[in-house]
Amino acid sequence: MGKVGVTAAVVVGAAVCAAVGLLVRNQLRSSGQCARADAILKEFKDKCGAQNSKLKQVADAMTVEMHAGLASEGGSKLKMLISYVDNLPSGAEEGVYYALDLGGTNFRVLRVQLGGTERGIINREFREVSIPPNLMVGTSQELFDYIAAELAKFVAQEEDRFHLPFGRKRELGFTFSFPVMQTSINTGTLARWTKGFSIDDAVGKDVVGALSSAMERQGVDMHVSALVNDTVGTLAGGKYANKDVAVAVIMGTGTNAAYVERSQAIPKWHGPQSESGEMVINMEWGNFRSSHLPLTEYDIGLDAESLNPGEQMFEKLTSGMYLGEIVRRVLCRIAEESTLFGDTVPPKLKTPFILRTPDMSAMHHDTSYDLKVVGSKLKDILEISNTSLKARKLVVELCSIVATRGARLAAAGILGILKKMGRDISRDGEPQRTIIAMDGGLYEHYTVYRVCLETTLRELLDAEVSKNVVCEHFNDGSGTGAALLAASHSSYAS
Repeated sequence: MGKVGVTAAVVVGAAVCAAVGLLVRNQLRSSGQCARADAILKEFKDKCGAQNSKLKQVADAMTVEMHAGLASEGGSKLKMLISYVDNLPSGAEEGVYYALDLGGTNFRVLRVQLGGTERGIINREFREVSIPPNLMVGTSQELFDYIAAELAKFVAQEEDRFHLPFGRKRELGFTFSFPVMQTSINTGTLARWTKGFSIDDAVGKDVVGALSSAMERQGVDMHVSALVNDTVGTLAGGKYANKDVAVAVIMGTGTNAAYVERSQAIPKWHGPQSESGEMVINMEWGNFRSSHLPLTEYDIGLDAESLNPGEQMFEKLTSGMYLGEIVRRVLCRIAEESTLFGDTVPPKLKTPFILRTPDMSAMHHDTSYDLKVVGSKLKDILEISNTSLKARKLVVELCSIVATRGARLAAAGILGILKKMGRDISRDGEPQRTIIAMDGGLYEHYTVYRVCLETTLRELLDAEVSKNVVCEHFNDGSGTGAALLAASHSSYAS
């Protein structure tokens, strides 16, 4: 071989060695980056650990806070609000009753015809109406006039068979899912608006009075017989359908719980004892907090940057408003410290709340061999293209960790309620049957979450008791329940 040939061979050899070296370094770098992503995920999973022993501590803490909240105003993070509902539907109610369900950017008006013990709910009709954005920041009179006008249209279109006897007013149950300090079954003062509403002139006013005045202006001859929040309405609707319902839990965008308490067990209750000796308590359990909750740095960061730092911690761990955001925050850190999604952090991944819980649910439920849904969601929402199967599997595992923790904590909260009611153990050898009325989009649509919640609750209860504690979905409980409460608290004799 000549001199030129030798030189060329050396150059080619050097180039090959350099290429191989670069390839090896890239493989090692990629391997190291993947290992870092796995390490972040494992660390997060360990901190989210919600073993049964820890969950029982959470349940005990919930029970303690319930006692404290019942003892005095401000005695607990749990408001334990007295609902003034001391007469739940019995199933014997008859007649036509109405409901107005206001809980967000839409509201519904309903008409429910009841046929007593033999016939139950004969007919139920409703109409859903969107609230124009300008009315969400206008005046209370404008808002309630708009609602009353839609209610007037609904009544005007009803058939003659729904017309009431002369001299009798229509009766309405008002589901108002905003913070209210109630003073009776049909009076309550608005504490503050939430869910995007900002109507300053309504704060501190009687919301039933505001609605009644609007109905009078719009020519609606109707009496508000009951003011309730959505969880109390769900409890009422569930109780009507099944006498064993004693607890209601909403797992949706937010979360809350209500249950039936003995009036004598409420030290801060100074009103007359009802014939039933019972009172429905609106817990506002989203504000529960305990040192036993498995918080991570991502939860602490989310809370600090929220509109209500330090508040609603239980809600921020368990409800649909926040689960997708927790997933996003973990993914963002993985993108910052590894190349799982490329050499730079995808810009969209830095946008708070861009990843919604329904999207998280869709990815979590993806059973395709190549996790096609996960890939599509990452591309469409976060603009992360050409993800590897490993990256997609990591995303699914992350969704599972967040959903599992939320569902198991929700189950622990329910156990805390059952302990307060004395329904977590069998008495006299006969376990008491307890049905928990469940509602909310998270519970209804996120199947893995729902199954995990129910399975965990069974694990936490004694075997015999668990056979008699059942979670049952009651769709549209809040609206129908409000009409039923209008019936059970009717101004007219049955």
